[in-house]
This record gives sequence, C-alpha cells and structure tokens, in this order.
Amino acid sequence: MDAAPPTARSRPRRILDRLREHPLARVGPGFITGVADDDPGGIATYAQAGAQYGLGMLWTMPLSFPLMAAVQSMCARIGRVTGRGLAANMAAVFPMPVVRAAVLLLLLANTLNIAADIAAMGETAELVLGGNRHVLTALFALATLLAQVFVPYHRYVFVLRWLTVSLLSYAAVLFTVHVPWGAVAWRTLWPGFVPDRAAATVIVAVFGTTISPYLFFWQASEEVEDMDARPRAEPLLRDARPAPRELRRIRWDTWSGMFYSNASAYFIILATALTLHAAGVTRIDTAAQAASALRPLAGEFAFELFALGILGVGLIGVPVLAASGAYALAEVMHWRSGLERRATDARGFYGVIAASMAGALAIQYLPISPMRALFWSAVINGVVSVPLIVMVMILASRRSVLGAYRASRTALALGGIAAAVMGAAAVRMFMG
Repeated sequence: MDAAPPTARSRPRRILDRLREHPLARVGPGFITGVADDDPGGIATYAQAGAQYGLGMLWTMPLSFPLMAAVQSMCARIGRVTGRGLAANMAAVFPMPVVRAAVLLLLLANTLNIAADIAAMGETAELVLGGNRHVLTALFALATLLAQVFVPYHRYVFVLRWLTVSLLSYAAVLFTVHVPWGAVAWRTLWPGFVPDRAAATVIVAVFGTTISPYLFFWQASEEVEDMDARPRAEPLLRDARPAPRELRRIRWDTWSGMFYSNASAYFIILATALTLHAAGVTRIDTAAQAASALRPLAGEFAFELFALGILGVGLIGVPVLAASGAYALAEVMHWRSGLERRATDARGFYGVIAASMAGALAIQYLPISPMRALFWSAVINGVVSVPLIVMVMILASRRSVLGAYRASRTALALGGIAAAVMGAAAVRMFMG
C-alpha cells in the first residue's frame, strides 16, 4: 500500500501550527481570568439580574469594569514581580490566622460555586444532547479533573485560550431580538431600581460574581506559572531588564480581558432583560433554565448560542475555581504547587483540586439546591472580597513587597472604590 502523500499526513500538524501562531493563542492569564469570571454560576447571576430588573442593572457592568481591572492588575503585578502567588505574599505580611481564614472561606465559596457550575453544565448538556443530567454532571467533573491532573499547564492553557471564544455567543443572541438602544444607553448610565434589600442582594451577587476572590489568587499564580514556563525568566525583583515590557503586557492583557468579560456579562443581562423580563419571567434558578426560557422567546438559534456559551465557559471556569483554591492553600501550607508539575510531585496541591471537585459533585446528590449553593457562594464572595481587596492594595503599595514596581495611585484608588461599593452593598443587604 502506498504511503499517504506528505501533504495529507502533515495537514493536522499545519492546522495545529496555525492555531499556535494565532494571536488568540498568545493571550495571557488576564484574558483567561476574565472569561473564567463568566462561569455558569456567573451566567445565572447575570441572567437573574436581567430577568428580575430588566435594563435596570446594566449600570453594574461599566461601573465594575475599571474596578475589576485595577484589582486584577495589582494581583498580576504581585505575582510577576515577586515570583510568588498571592497567598504566599499575604502570609509574609499579614497574621497567619487572618490568611488561613481567608483561604478557608475561598475554598468553601469555590466548592459551592463549582457545584453550581457543573450542575448547570449537566443540565445544559441534557437539554442539548439528551441523557441523564446527573451522569453528564459527573462526566464533566471527571473530565475537568483529569485534564488538570494529567495535562501539563502549557498544553492545558492552549485549550483554555481557544475556549475564550465561547463568550461571543452572548453578543450573538442580541441579533435575534429587537434592541431599544435609546433605553439601553440611558439605563447603562443611570440605574433603574428601588434600593431595597432585594436589589442590594442582587448587587452583592453581581459584584461578588464579577470581582471574585478566586480570580485574585488564580491570576497571580498563573503569572508565576507563565514565568516558570519560559527559559531563564526571573521575577522582576531579581531581573529588572524585562520590567517595562512585562508591565505593559500585564496592563494590556488584564484590561482587555476584563473588558471582554464585562462586555459579555453586559450582553447576558441585556439579552435576558429583553427576553425573559419582557415576557414576565423574573426568576431564574439555573443558567440552563435561562437558556431553556430563551427557546420560545428568541428562537432555537438563541437557545443554542446561550447553551454553547454555558458549556464553553464552564470548561474554563471550573478548573480555574478548583486550581485557585489549591494554589492558595498550597502556598500557605508550603506545599509544592503548579499545574505544570506532575501529580506525584505536588500531591497536596492536586489533592485540594480533587477534594474540591469531589465535594462539589457530592452536593449534586444532597438535598441542597445548586442555586442555593450559588447564592451563598456569591454572597461569600461579595463579603470576603472586601477585606481581600484591602489586603491586595496593601501588598501592591508596599516597597518591601514590590520594590520599585508598586501599583499606581490610580489603581489603588480604583481598588478602594471597589471595596467601598461592595462593602456598602453588603451592609445594605444584611441591614434589610
């Protein structure tokens, strides 16, 4: 039998090489972090905001964008300058009981959030493919766990970068409905809601989903992973030569990633406001329910786009949630950590990932609603983010931590506004 022509044999290799050369394949931790922020739990939160308040919650996205970008930029800077993750830097500055309490709350919120995410993925796959949602949920959990344990970071992150495209599906949904752009522009700039406890709760959930603690730890750690993956790369405190280039990259990567994230969240709120809220559907219990409700209102195409987005961002969000907690605990416990390491070389790190996934999967079979898990994880995120942002600001402003690469006054001011806004909303929620 004749051998296959060289062109035929090399076609898959050429396609892979083109994908690797594409600009999207070179996006950094900031872009992946931004997409992970719009996980299925976040989609459900944004859909609930749009369904319950219509256009009245659109203002949260342009407000949260610069606040989120500033905080994430500081986290990325801390990781790249020091060569250590966020928890390790916190442990060197703050009392250990405070750091441990923050890490434990992070792990709790992450596990609840993973539970809501994989449940939404299973329900969405059931709607699209058929089958049993619990079986599909277990398969998603197992697949993401095996990918983190057995696929090296430099290969795994290549897949994550291409999954970021899935967020475009939410903008595409708007092409299926009529958009009153005048009203949209007005509500984007001016809120439209009664400032009662219910609204405060939604605002806490939206901001807690958008400015989430797990993103802080993930981005700082991934800056370290990316640095370690490059030959002869050193923390900027040791090697200042690449500092101008690296800090420009961090700014571009983080601000563009957060813009992409917040724009997508904005489109989710807008799409559900124009469809679900307009049809009188004001309560959303899962992201899959939001997708299902779109089918009779905006058509099969809108449903399929929304469902595709849930599955795509879920495949990014779940690993980020699991790994961020593992990074934090491993740094506090002085364990070896990193997705580039083999499981046998970082057993504690991968053990935390496995335990988080197992705990989240167990919630599916307990009398606990995944949406209640999501709600409480959003509340925990919204409350815990406030002191964590303050801690990040302290680290980013200290010469003893960052040397000459301290954060700018603008970044610190935006971080302070983020903590103040989220703290005020949390107080209003608890005061009733």
